[in-house]
Amino acid sequence: MLEKGMTITIYEYNGCSTCKNAIRFLEAGKIEFKRVPIVESPPSLAELQKMIGYLKARGSDFKKLFNTSGVLYREMGISEKLKAGMTETEALKLLSTHGKLIKRPFLLTGKSGTVGFNEAEWKGLL
Repeated sequence: MLEKGMTITIYEYNGCSTCKNAIRFLEAGKIEFKRVPIVESPPSLAELQKMIGYLKARGSDFKKLFNTSGVLYREMGISEKLKAGMTETEALKLLSTHGKLIKRPFLLTGKSGTVGFNEAEWKGLL
């Protein structure tokens, strides 16, 4: 649950229907949040590292951060690079400079975070 005054940041892409659904969910719940355009201002290395910690706590890893359905993901051959042993450090450096590679929406609450929009999961975080 959110504590009073906790900052919520949602990195989103304006053309993403999943992001639009997530924002409608936040607005319907009268939850204050800060919107950040993920392409122009990708999450920092520190924010990405925090997210990896949140994902690992739920049994996932850094690979979940990638937008696997994106054009740039395919163009850059990320799937093959991951299979060839891309390290977490290499992935973070790449993700911090290419917002379109990041699964969205990318939500940070100050105490937790997640990628993608799953209403039940977001209700649990917020």
